[in-house]
Amino acid sequence: MIDLNPILVLGASLSLIAIAVGVSVILKLGFERSILWASARAAFQLGVVGFVLALVLDTDWEGLLALVWVLGMVGVAAWVTANRAGTRSIFPSAALAIGSATGLSLAVVFGFGVLPFEPIQVIVIAGITIGNALTGTVVSADQVRKQMTEGAAQVEGLLALGFPARKSSMFVVREATRVALLPQIERTKVVGLVSLPGAMAGLLIAGVEPLDAVVIQLVVMLLVLGTVAVSATVVAVFTARAGFTPDQRLRELPGRR
Repeated sequence: MIDLNPILVLGASLSLIAIAVGVSVILKLGFERSILWASARAAFQLGVVGFVLALVLDTDWEGLLALVWVLGMVGVAAWVTANRAGTRSIFPSAALAIGSATGLSLAVVFGFGVLPFEPIQVIVIAGITIGNALTGTVVSADQVRKQMTEGAAQVEGLLALGFPARKSSMFVVREATRVALLPQIERTKVVGLVSLPGAMAGLLIAGVEPLDAVVIQLVVMLLVLGTVAVSATVVAVFTARAGFTPDQRLRELPGRR
């Protein structure tokens, strides 16, 4: 175990947070509360997760509990996505998209022996995959809601010309998906040139051979990119569909709850 003073380390890590908050206050940017709340919430959640994870891995039911943990992460990610979209009706589709893509990723990683099939490994890989998918689905859902509000005239114009709802909203889906995927695509393009990904860095620190670490990281990154692409696209499509009434009229998607 690394010998460190947690209070001292956490205090030092808050230095940039303090600077960011100060800049926000001085320039009246208005995001200081969000930064402080996000930092406090992250500290609390990680503390709880660390405590619970230690309990999970210390039982005879660690395999089953790991599966429950992964399903719980999928459920939370789908709920956050639906909340951002402003409609709970997309929860099932978001859960199915994220869950299916994550399941396929786990099958590849452990089915081909990329990593040993252990509960902690399952939770870690699922967490990486679901975490990145959540970023994509949240942006995708938010973009659809925003564009169907700001571009309502264009959508209604296409409906008036006789286009069905699916085709009338396709330009919204395309743009929302593009915006959602752009960060992940660019991150994948420059991997290794700008920064070493977390999984690879952890493997190198643990003493894994560099080429082996590269292969594992590449497998994970490609699976993550595919998961984000599939999840973000499915969420964009179903969020756009939720923006229409059964009789093909545009309805307003409420803002984030």
